[in-house]
Amino acid sequence: MKNHHIVDDSPLTTPSRLLAAYANLLARSTRMLTWVKEHDWFNLVEEQTCYAIEVESIAAAEVNITLSDDERRRKLLLLEQIVEQDLEIRRRLRERQGELRQLIGTHQRKRNLSRSYGVVIPLETDYR
Repeated sequence: MKNHHIVDDSPLTTPSRLLAAYANLLARSTRMLTWVKEHDWFNLVEEQTCYAIEVESIAAAEVNITLSDDERRRKLLLLEQIVEQDLEIRRRLRERQGELRQLIGTHQRKRNLSRSYGVVIPLETDYR
């Protein structure tokens, strides 16, 4: 059987370790939300990569762990917070996607006008 670990390299073999992994995932989700709010795309992508790895590790380990009712409730609370933050992250990313579409469209129109009329139209460079 393959051992599954979270960030601190502790095996995910007990309910307490599994819940710690979910808490760690919530902390990572919180950082992702911070990065998206700050338009820090590099750190967001780095955090998302680690997040995806942790989700896979948790999913694989979880099938071998039985939780008590209290532990299931704790897991549910953590998951609710994670999902809530995920929805906010996705909403903000959709907004950013719309902003980028507008920038690309504006750039293409300016480029087309420059080609058509031989006039150089300055492009904005603040793509934050």
